[in-house]
Amino acid sequence: MGDAPGRGTPDLTALLLTTKSLEGFLTALAEAAMALAPHSAGCAITLERRGRPLTVASVGARALELDERQYGQDDGPCLEALRTGHEVSVPDMLDEGRWGSYPAYAVAMGTHSSMSFPIAPRTHTAGALNLYADRVRGFADADLPALRSVASQATGAIALAQRVADIEGFNGELQDALRSRAVIDQAMGVIMAQQRCTHQEAFDILRSASQHRNIKIRDLCAELISRFGEPSDPPDLPPRT
Repeated sequence: MGDAPGRGTPDLTALLLTTKSLEGFLTALAEAAMALAPHSAGCAITLERRGRPLTVASVGARALELDERQYGQDDGPCLEALRTGHEVSVPDMLDEGRWGSYPAYAVAMGTHSSMSFPIAPRTHTAGALNLYADRVRGFADADLPALRSVASQATGAIALAQRVADIEGFNGELQDALRSRAVIDQAMGVIMAQQRCTHQEAFDILRSASQHRNIKIRDLCAELISRFGEPSDPPDLPPRT
């Protein structure tokens, strides 16, 4: 059986509801994790998107640099936690023989121990919660059950936050598409009235003019609409054949 949740485990649902962006939520999550590890000097959250690990939030000294070093050599405790779904503890970097030159780099940076907890293991948004300490065995006094609970809860919270962010992005793209469609429809109405042609013929005229001038149809239509009402032909439109 796993550890019971620590008494200091933050309410991630409340945290998600009180932050205004995915980035803000992830930064607050990193801060909450550091509060559970009194001797931690930094915390970073790694998520894998499209097969590439990224540090999506970091708090404290050197956390981002330590993550980036691991990405550069494609190996390290945070990547091991992400890829295996297992917790990775490094009590003393000087005694660590894994991950090539990374432990020596960490010591040179002033980091002597670390903990990495898997987030959303074996999913398309797998990641890791990475804590770094300046001292050897820097997590001996950490609330490990609470940290494991945070990482476990983060699986669902990050998936929800990412879904909201994706929906917001999609809605923005949809609004742009609708605005483009409205401009094109207005321009086609002008051409149909002036050229006395069908809907399809009006679109063919626009497409031909767009290709001839090497500009997007939407930009051409916006130009046409800006001149709507003038007693002149549409700008640079080829004659009907």
